[in-house]
Amino acid sequence: MHSRRNDKMSESNIEDEIAKGTTTIGLLCKDAVILATERRATMGNIIASPEAKKIYPIDRYIGATTAGSVGDAQMMMRLLTRLAALHQHTHEEKHMTVQHCANQAADILTQEFRARNPLHMVLIVGGVDMTGGGRIYSTDPAGGIIEDSKFISTGSGSSFVYGVLEDRYKKDMSIEEGVDLAIRSISVAMKRDSASGGTIQVVTITKENGFVQIDPEYIMDKIEQFELARK
Repeated sequence: MHSRRNDKMSESNIEDEIAKGTTTIGLLCKDAVILATERRATMGNIIASPEAKKIYPIDRYIGATTAGSVGDAQMMMRLLTRLAALHQHTHEEKHMTVQHCANQAADILTQEFRARNPLHMVLIVGGVDMTGGGRIYSTDPAGGIIEDSKFISTGSGSSFVYGVLEDRYKKDMSIEEGVDLAIRSISVAMKRDSASGGTIQVVTITKENGFVQIDPEYIMDKIEQFELARK
């Protein structure tokens, strides 16, 4: 992630700028949605933080990963969190669906893009609906939205991530298998992509437990296991 530039840019230029940093993943398992990112934040050639927050809870059953401008991402997360709370308040405590949340994000991005004040960011919105199971969506800076039935990756390390995911992803993976695959994929990107680094953050979202952070020590242990297996 990076600081935002104030000049007006085309959609393609914005996407090129966003692609210079961050690696994020959303993937579907049998009983969960997994969200994962590395945590390096950059300002040009400077590493601003190795521990930047890039996964946010929107409500108990929905989360999002962010790539792009830190300020734009934080503003978007505040808006989506408030909209989710308002929806629950006005709909007899029913949680917003994942699709509705992704559409809300896309609408905000479209409005800002058409106002010639585009938000320099892309999202992966993922979560579980009480009736429809897990769902994941990606958005672009112009408000485009795409749903995937397996996995999504964004940011500069995504080409490395897709290589791992295409090779190792299986339909109906367990939560543990999904978490391990996300860690493996992000760690590969961190080795090959200079803009990705720091530590790794992983979240699971299930109907039973909602939005849950994976213990950082578990993540470090898995990275060490993967390293030993390569030797």
